[in-house]
Amino acid sequence: MSGIAGIIHFGGAPVEPGLIETMSAAMAHRGPDGIRHWVKGPVALGQCMLRTTPESLEETQPLTNEDESLALVMDGRVDNWAELRRDLVGQDARLRDRSDAELVLRSYETWGEGGLTRVEGDFAFVIWDARRRTAFCARDRTGARPFFYHWHRKTLVFASEKHAILAVPGVPRALNRAVLAEFLAAEWHSRRETLLDGILRLLAAHRMTVRGEEPEQEEYWRPDLKAPLPPRRDEEWCEHYRELLADSVRRLCRSQKPVACEVSGGLDSSAVFCVAEHLRRSGSLPAPSVEGFTLAFSDEGEADERAYARAVGEHLGVEVREAPPSAMALPWYTARARSFCDFPGYPNGTMALGLMREAQGRGSRVLLNGIGGDEWLGGSRAYYGEELNERRWRTLRACFSADAAAFGTRQAAAWFGRHGVLPLLPPRLKQFARRLLGRGRDGGFQDPFWLSPELRDVLDQQRARSAAQPVHEAARAGQAELLGHLSDAYHGLAAEMTESFAAETGLEVRRPLYTPAMIQFAFASPARLRLRGNTNKYMHLQALGGMLPGIVRKRTTKAEFSIVFRQHLDRMSDTLCREIAASRADWLSPQGASRVYRAYHEDRRAYWPAWVLWGLYGCDRLLVGLTSPPPRVAAETPVAEECKT
Repeated sequence: MSGIAGIIHFGGAPVEPGLIETMSAAMAHRGPDGIRHWVKGPVALGQCMLRTTPESLEETQPLTNEDESLALVMDGRVDNWAELRRDLVGQDARLRDRSDAELVLRSYETWGEGGLTRVEGDFAFVIWDARRRTAFCARDRTGARPFFYHWHRKTLVFASEKHAILAVPGVPRALNRAVLAEFLAAEWHSRRETLLDGILRLLAAHRMTVRGEEPEQEEYWRPDLKAPLPPRRDEEWCEHYRELLADSVRRLCRSQKPVACEVSGGLDSSAVFCVAEHLRRSGSLPAPSVEGFTLAFSDEGEADERAYARAVGEHLGVEVREAPPSAMALPWYTARARSFCDFPGYPNGTMALGLMREAQGRGSRVLLNGIGGDEWLGGSRAYYGEELNERRWRTLRACFSADAAAFGTRQAAAWFGRHGVLPLLPPRLKQFARRLLGRGRDGGFQDPFWLSPELRDVLDQQRARSAAQPVHEAARAGQAELLGHLSDAYHGLAAEMTESFAAETGLEVRRPLYTPAMIQFAFASPARLRLRGNTNKYMHLQALGGMLPGIVRKRTTKAEFSIVFRQHLDRMSDTLCREIAASRADWLSPQGASRVYRAYHEDRRAYWPAWVLWGLYGCDRLLVGLTSPPPRVAAETPVAEECKT
């Protein structure tokens, strides 16, 4: 993925010479195709170029209009390229080349800030409007591209990576203790704040206008919750979904080089790969070729998915390449935390680095994955509420019959009462019914006994702040869970980590199942099509027909990657419970780390102790990096020890 950086002094002072070059040099791995800058008085912009599409071969950034009254810097891709180009030509816009950056700049020039809503794709960009003395910043609808910024005393500093912002004098090198508490509790609430004090993220689907005062932010997109459900038969819904999936994969395969696909052997990534391969065979793939890659765990039980991935390859008559999972040694995490001034990642994320390097080594610059399938294709029993509310008695009966056949009439009746009848009751009757059903009050969060009293108080404040955030009211019962996915803080954090790892290896990650069109379809389609009896992702399976092999279609399990945590944590008792616990007494209660470590050993199937312990280790490594002298900026990421499983 490309990278952007910038400094804008709204007070009028010129940008210090060499400063924007230092920022972009910190992200040199994002610019294998060159790094360029544009400096004019109080404004300095930098861009690190990774060319992925045929049109990007014509792209030069930072990009200005003819009189330099507008200057754009962008990390991004326009997926409605043809449609947007046609609309601009219809407005007599002068397009100097075929690049996506030109389309975005001319959209702003033609329609102003409203042009943002016409741009579809993955992007983060800033347009400096010299006539209005305004910086217009925007991030794509799903948060696929990162955007971090620091605002202080009429100066805006922004970049694709946090450590580039830290290269600017005056930006504090300190932890944000509120987000620290979340990492140590493995419980995320903050969406805008980051682990670094004073460095914020622009949220997905938000734009930010800066005129010299506090930045003004506004959400410019969210799915239409009241889109009417057309009277389609289930088969018609499935056909529409199949067409939407094919279009999503096709648009995101636009590449000047071979496209790589992660193929875990699950329903989601396998479907993306199968659709891409079918597009290639029909001559509809906008890329030279497509290749599949999977992680080759050997004798690792539930982590080994090779049988499913191989079945996908055999079904298509192609090879799915197998790459050993990367097991990064502990010094690697220390080096990364110091170089990037950020949390160094979790083992279940870094294990894919080897696969990414294999894909990049074979010539790919684009990596498709199946992220989004669990969020937008899976379902819950909320269909009882939807069907009952709409008085669709025939489909209500079909849902009940499917559940009764799979789980028994008694369980189906319980779900019907809980998800169908209960939501329709008046508040007092609803409370009584919950007590009758044994639900009572919600159980609440895990007691973070390992945190210091101060951080426990901070975490409670974060919980309260998160609970007080405005909640968008679902128009249908099945939308409530989907709204939770949209606002989930960890989803955004995980996407940023994946993007960062890919950028280090020269890849651009794309998510065909996580596009705005796929999200809108999830909100607009009936909940009954996402779960039917014991078949999750029902519509997804029905739509794909014979495109997937039987072993994948019938798969009901998911891989379990606790092994990648255990490879380290089993040998880290002294590091965590003595060394770190002793030096971070302001983080932990007495014996807090030891109690969590005991819980980790007592229940090997419990996830929370492993996440808490690794959060402690990663935050400790980050603080060590922040308090050490800043590393010398090099053209490449430091190479650290790596071992293979």
